Order: sequence, then C-alpha cells, then structure tokens
Amino acid sequence: MAGEGGSDRPWPEVPRELAEHMRPHLDAVADDMIAEIQARVREYDRPADAPYSSTLRMIVERVLHYFVERIADPDGERESVTDFFHAIGRGEAGAGRSLDAMQAALRIGCMVAWRRISEGAAQLNVPAAVLGALGEALLAYQDELAAAATAGHAQAQAAAVGEMQRRRQRLLGMLLADPPASPELIADQAAAAHWPMPRTVAAVALGRHHQDARHPAFPPDILADLTRPVPSLIVPDPDGPGRAKLVDRALSGCLAAVGPTVPVTEAARSMDWARRTLALAERGIIEADGVIRSVEHISTLIVFQDEDLLAELSRLRLAPLAHLRSSQQDRLAETLLAWLQSGRNANEVAMRLHVHPQTVRYRLRQLEELFGDQLLDPDLRFELEIVLRARYLTEREHAMNPPRRAASGEVVTLRR
Repeated sequence: MAGEGGSDRPWPEVPRELAEHMRPHLDAVADDMIAEIQARVREYDRPADAPYSSTLRMIVERVLHYFVERIADPDGERESVTDFFHAIGRGEAGAGRSLDAMQAALRIGCMVAWRRISEGAAQLNVPAAVLGALGEALLAYQDELAAAATAGHAQAQAAAVGEMQRRRQRLLGMLLADPPASPELIADQAAAAHWPMPRTVAAVALGRHHQDARHPAFPPDILADLTRPVPSLIVPDPDGPGRAKLVDRALSGCLAAVGPTVPVTEAARSMDWARRTLALAERGIIEADGVIRSVEHISTLIVFQDEDLLAELSRLRLAPLAHLRSSQQDRLAETLLAWLQSGRNANEVAMRLHVHPQTVRYRLRQLEELFGDQLLDPDLRFELEIVLRARYLTEREHAMNPPRRAASGEVVTLRR
C-alpha cells in the first residue's frame, strides 16, 4: 500500500531473489504460525480435524504466499490479499465477533515469520540493511492486512445497523398503519427487528422544527423514524418504573407530544392523539415548551376535535355580544368565563381578573342584560363555558399570528 508521497517503501529495498529462498520453507513456517496462534489465542484453539482449523491453515498459507509474491514483484497486483482480509473483517462482523482475536493472531503470525526470517538471514549472511528493510516490509504488510480487516468489519457493522434500522422503521410503519397490521405480522416483524414485544406502547410525535436539529439519542428499545412527515416514536411499556423520566431525558430540548398508553395493536390511536396534541401546541392553543402528554389535555382535545362545530356553537352562544366593540367583547367574555369558572362568585372573579369588585358587578349586570335567562340554564352555561374557554385558548394563537380586528356588530369567535 502506498505510503506518503506515493512511495512504496520498503518493498523495493528488499532483494527480489530472497523470495526464492523463502518459498521452500513456507509450509514449515505455516505449521509454526498455526501452532503458536492456537497456543496463544483461545478462540483459535480448535480440534485439528475441525473445519475451523482448515480455514485457519488456508488463511495462513495465503498470507505467506502473498507476502513472498510481494517481495518477488513489489509492483505486482496486491488487491487480492487486501480484499481477502476485507472479507474476513466482514465475516467476523456478520458473526457478531470483534476483531480482537484476529488481530492478535495476525501479530503472533508476523512474530513467528520474523523469527524464521531472522534465522534464515543469519544462515544466508543477509546484510543488516536488507534485514531491516525486510522487517519493515513485514510490519507494513501486517498493518495493511489489519487495516483491510478493520475496514471490512466497519462496513459490515454499518450495513447491519442500517438494515436493522430499516426493519425497525418498517415495524413502526406497521404499528401506525390504519387499519393496523395483523398481530401475527407485527410479531414476525418485531422478531426480525430484534424488538421484544411489549404489552403496551405510547406513540410520540415530534415537532417539525426538530427535523433540522441534531437528532436526539433514543434508548435502543424505542422505535424511531425521523424521516416520516411527522417524525415518530413508539415507546414500549411507557408506564413502567422510570420510563416517563427516561422519555423526558431522551426528548430534552424537543417539542414532542406523547399519546396515551394503549395495547400494541392500537398504536395508531395513540399516534392520532399525539399528532392532534402536537398540532394544538404548535398553534399555541396548548401551552408547551418541551414534552407534553395528551392525557393531560383531554378536555382541550375534545373542545377542538371539530372546530367547525365549535365555531358554530361560539357564534350562537356569543351572539348577545355581536353589537359591541371588540374591546367590550373581550372584557365581557373574560369576565363571563371567570364568573362561570369561579362558581358565579363576584369577589373571586375580581381576584382572578385583578379588578375592583364593583367593576365586576357592573360587568355582570351588563352580562345579565345581554344574556338574560340563558345564564340561569345549566346546559347553556356549560356551552358558554366551552366556547369561552376555547376563545381564551385561541388568544395564544392570535398572539402568534394577529387576526383581523372585528368590526362593530361582528362576533369574535374562533379563528379557523
């Protein structure tokens, strides 16, 4: 392998005729290398008749053969041996093994080879400079083979990680499908993705702005697909000990909505809740800065389930305010909501709104004149509280995107 500046040192400095002196001894050197490797590397200590031993011999003989051929022809083809060790690295990764044993065997084999080279050099009276170049060539050869194996191992690991990620993304897609996949298909895909099937799950929807941010690191049992239109997670057993804190830590700094805990086959329902919660949070209707849980905002989700119906109910129930100026509508709507929420107690309304009780009583008299007997009907009061609560929540959205000011005679209801 070329060194700095394109130099192939030290191969050209080794006399080519040394290859002819080495070839007759290759079998004996291979025997010594195998014996030393099996004695010192536990993973290679296999019975002599085992297929593993045959493979080890084939590898050792090929390594020695290519080394001698490189000496004989430094400019000759060298890709075969590096491709061979690249494949070895891929095979070790595929078997779930590290390269520790192989690297140890390579070092031991080179040590044995150097020992035999030194003995032969003494008999042939090889000059010290040539012996030094030969030792340098052996070390360069060892590094070349180790680097090829490492590259192959890393490539296989990356491919395995990519394939596992694709399997998990397919599993997440199956869980969120509507209608959902069959339990049998889900179980098969979960097994292929090495994902232990939990009893329950919760779906998580991530805000759009997180697609441009650095991806958060999720625990290995959480299914994630950040490439979906709404980046999505599936959290197994979300109500288990410490699971809520684990999810919060994983999503730290993210705007995310966690759907309710459901059986595995109902993950799509959990995701539907999570997405609707996230949509309201991004609009500003649900106040949030981080992880929000749908179950803590059920009433808001119900109120905004059908905004056409909500807008129509608002138009009907707030019609008595229609002829007032926008500022008057705002003050009276705020007062009426506080009055309904405080059990119709004027003093508590005053404390909530930070105004004088006399001011509250004046506004309440106005409301009684405007709404009349409607304020005595429990059902109508309930509907009024719904539309006034929705009106209050949409003020956050209005602040983010100021609406057109209403003209006199127009009721300010809900922005669509």
